[in-house]
Amino acid sequence: MAIILDGKKLRDKLLEGLKNKLASYKIMPKLVVILVGDNPASQIYVNNKKKTAEKLGIESVVVNYPDNISEAELLAKIAELNEDASVNAILVQLPLPAHINKQNIINAIDPIKDVDGFTPQNFGKLLSGEKPYVYPCTPKGILILLDEYGIDVAGKHVVVVGRSNIVGKPLSVMLLNLNATVTVCHSHTENLSEITKTADVLISAAGKKIIEDCMLSKDSVVIDVGIFKDEFGKTRGDVEFDSVSKKAAYISPVPGGVGPMTIASLMLNTVELFDIQNKRSCD
Repeated sequence: MAIILDGKKLRDKLLEGLKNKLASYKIMPKLVVILVGDNPASQIYVNNKKKTAEKLGIESVVVNYPDNISEAELLAKIAELNEDASVNAILVQLPLPAHINKQNIINAIDPIKDVDGFTPQNFGKLLSGEKPYVYPCTPKGILILLDEYGIDVAGKHVVVVGRSNIVGKPLSVMLLNLNATVTVCHSHTENLSEITKTADVLISAAGKKIIEDCMLSKDSVVIDVGIFKDEFGKTRGDVEFDSVSKKAAYISPVPGGVGPMTIASLMLNTVELFDIQNKRSCD
């Protein structure tokens, strides 16, 4: 059986360290999350983020808007938060309603308050090999998880299934910067299983059940980023866990793997942005 990459356990360890660090702070970091509409999954994610922040002493504010808010109103709010010196981190919960241009909203966030690392300045720095203010939360969490278990990607073939701006693209670049050999697969990839069989590390972020045991080599590392509800309402990932866990050397479960690491990374990023901003104000 594969060794389980326990994201919950590592999250708790990281958050305990962060809580100890914050105990010495005279002013607490402030995270503002903008939630548009009443998407149930988004509401759950936002509530989890708020609860985690509050446990650490981080000030967390959720700004709720109806799904008919105009793009102009949303941009005005972001401009206000950019100017508010008490706000250290801004997160716009995705997805947004169809009438709002997602990229316009992301582009409007001050890069030094961009807790997701999605703005063009932060994304551009990542692509050019420079250090952004912070790294995107889910890719960052994945790399911290691999490091915790002593899995070095340098020189290894890593196959990433999925090319989203949230996970696949930034993760592939971060892996390249760690000297991995990276192959990115997506919905137009032909002979997917022939490629995944060559992976030392397989990371799937497709959002649907796609990875079976016949698609990987023995003793590979499997990271499951996908999370969704099946027809019976059970939380599932991209990977057929029962069979794959008998073949892989390491595997991350769903739930309990990458998800908790994403939340931990969000908290780490919030504190990192606070530290950067306060250092800048003192210089």
